Amino acid sequence: MTTVIPPPSKRQKREAVERASKLEEPEEIPTSSIRVQFVHRANNQPTGPSVSIPLTQATVKNLEILLNSLQGVNDAPDRIPYRFFHERRKGGADEEEEALADNADIWTSLVKSGIVGTEEELVLSYSPQAVFRVKPVSRCANSISGHGEPILAAQFSPATSSRLATGSGDNTARIWDCETGTPLHTLQGHTSWVLCVAYSPDGTMIVTGSNDRTVRVWEAVTGKPLGGPMKGHTAWIRSLCWEPYHLQEQGRPRVASSSKDATVRIWDVISKHADIVLSGHKASVSCVRWGGTGWIYTSSQDKTIKIWEAATGRCLHTLSAHAHWVNHLALSTDFALRTGFFDHTGKIPQGLEEKIAKAKDRFKKAATVNNKVAERLVSASDDNVLLLWDPFGATPTKPIAKLLGHQKQVNHVTFSPDGLYIASASFDNSVKLWNSKDGKFILTFRGHVAPVYQCCFSADSRLLVSSSKDTTLKCWDVRTGKIATDLPGHEDEVYAVDWSPDGNRVGSGGRDKAVRLWRH
Repeated sequence: MTTVIPPPSKRQKREAVERASKLEEPEEIPTSSIRVQFVHRANNQPTGPSVSIPLTQATVKNLEILLNSLQGVNDAPDRIPYRFFHERRKGGADEEEEALADNADIWTSLVKSGIVGTEEELVLSYSPQAVFRVKPVSRCANSISGHGEPILAAQFSPATSSRLATGSGDNTARIWDCETGTPLHTLQGHTSWVLCVAYSPDGTMIVTGSNDRTVRVWEAVTGKPLGGPMKGHTAWIRSLCWEPYHLQEQGRPRVASSSKDATVRIWDVISKHADIVLSGHKASVSCVRWGGTGWIYTSSQDKTIKIWEAATGRCLHTLSAHAHWVNHLALSTDFALRTGFFDHTGKIPQGLEEKIAKAKDRFKKAATVNNKVAERLVSASDDNVLLLWDPFGATPTKPIAKLLGHQKQVNHVTFSPDGLYIASASFDNSVKLWNSKDGKFILTFRGHVAPVYQCCFSADSRLLVSSSKDTTLKCWDVRTGKIATDLPGHEDEVYAVDWSPDGNRVGSGGRDKAVRLWRH
């Protein structure tokens, strides 16, 4: 006999009504105004006169419209998206510069908290959100078959969106021509599933890691193997990461691989020997990241994160604040390190020294905050929590923020290319957006009806794409938190997704064995 739940009592009904009324009451914003002076962030020159703005209308979106009108741009399609910054002052001294979130307003962010008063002039510095604008992907341009088993990994070349590499359970990796929608090369040699693929920062090589416990390197243009397999691991390979381009010894690129065998190996790609073996974890190493300062970051199922010195293999710090397996790591400089000397202009430096200089300059711009290196780290765990770390801070072994909100394990995490946002994908069917400075929650992207496996930002940080067990991808507008486009088409779970660094394409693959390419 089934148990019938009794109807709510009068007291329960009354309390429910009171709670609902409290939630419905909007916060009252004063009717007063504040004077705002816009200043260009690059040259500190004021733009137009100071303007009096009612606090009720002082949202970032309205500030953007106002700034565009001061510059003579009034048509919506021509408006440039801006990001606004303010200096926090305490005791008469300037403190750190802080960005206003895209969905923020001056009352909530600055006036209410006492950072600035309505009687003083607020100076807001501004800079374009991106020097180019990525359009939301809206259609499946190609569906390409070729793999015989599910696709487990996918990554675009840093040099061009016309090349995509995928790894599959059919023991092969493939390179696809995205312009024609055809398979280009099949990378054969592994004897078990290819679990991870990674393009080198200069786009000339591809490294693959497999369930057969080996790592292989391939020529990106021809698909030919560069020597034999790199052997040493005693269990399958879980993650791969190239040495940043500006740190590489000339003619001797290296790659790091993490494994189920609880070790990380740093391979010399030319000699095929492991220079250093990082052993210290007590369980499977789930993710490895190679930072632009020469530090290597690893996460493990032993609940810890370790920071290593790449030159010596010495363990610098052990971060042990998670209560369960650590699944994934991301660095605030990941995008700059992945793309090396490539940028939106398409201009490639001629000489080796110029390439190294440009790669180093791009890393420094991505890592420098308030004139100091601030390569942030974020970790995602099965304890449903993300932790934000500052390895270069005063207390590197203590998280600077605990990101709470997910109801199930967090599978994947990524920084936006501009380093201002963090996005996390979880088995609770949601993607969440966080402020990368202080870890504060911004919004939840809701729309998936099954676990979300991966997510990645567009190159201008204004869009986000996610892949899910529910067979769909979804393209989200970061500013509004709404779906820009729903992307059905896959016939089964979508395990892997990547957005090309130039913003032109999204590539995805999953259990239905087909590669799908999406365009605007």
